[in-house]
Amino acid sequence: MSRSERLLDLLQILRRHRRPVSGRALAEETGVSLRTLYRDIASLQAQGAPIEGEAGLGYVLKPGFVLPPMMFSSEEIEALVLGMRWVAHRADAALAGAAGEALVKVAAVLPPALAAELEAATLLVGPRRTENDAVDVATLRRAIRSERKLRLSYVDAAGAASERIIWPFALGFFDEVRVVAGWCEMRQDLRHFRVDRMQAMEMLSARYPARRQALMAQWRLCHGPADGN
Repeated sequence: MSRSERLLDLLQILRRHRRPVSGRALAEETGVSLRTLYRDIASLQAQGAPIEGEAGLGYVLKPGFVLPPMMFSSEEIEALVLGMRWVAHRADAALAGAAGEALVKVAAVLPPALAAELEAATLLVGPRRTENDAVDVATLRRAIRSERKLRLSYVDAAGAASERIIWPFALGFFDEVRVVAGWCEMRQDLRHFRVDRMQAMEMLSARYPARRQALMAQWRLCHGPADGN
């Protein structure tokens, strides 16, 4: 690994941490001696990277720092392209279009050699099943972003129909189905709802009283992925 690649790796490691990281931990993760790590930190600071801290206390990268130009390894490029292609094949039309636009923007800021690698990526995504969802998935995503309540006409796995008002906070994409995680006012609990079982949906003007992040944290504590109820 060249020194420039090592410095980029060090910046990436620092970007993953919100709290100060000890020099010894950084040295171990980058595979260099502690003395070399201190020299690398000093080099990055001299080049303008807003790294705060000192030996014995740890180091932290101030938020908002952007790496110009954008650099990726071959594996990172393959992961990026595969992920975007998966979104283009599995998500709703709006999100699929956004994935394509994002790839164009990434390619525009990559060095020529890496841009060529991105264009030549050979990992493919297979065809998806034909979907006949009765509701607009883009509206679901807007409700989650804006923390708005949804009124659903829903049919469960046993074929029982019900009217629900839910507080949607996450949307899971599985190979065969999409699943909304939300707080159900009728059940007064967290529930999962398959999109293909939603007969009708209305996004209400009322925002739900909890924060999306709090609901997500609660879900992580007591639920795993599910295929609906």
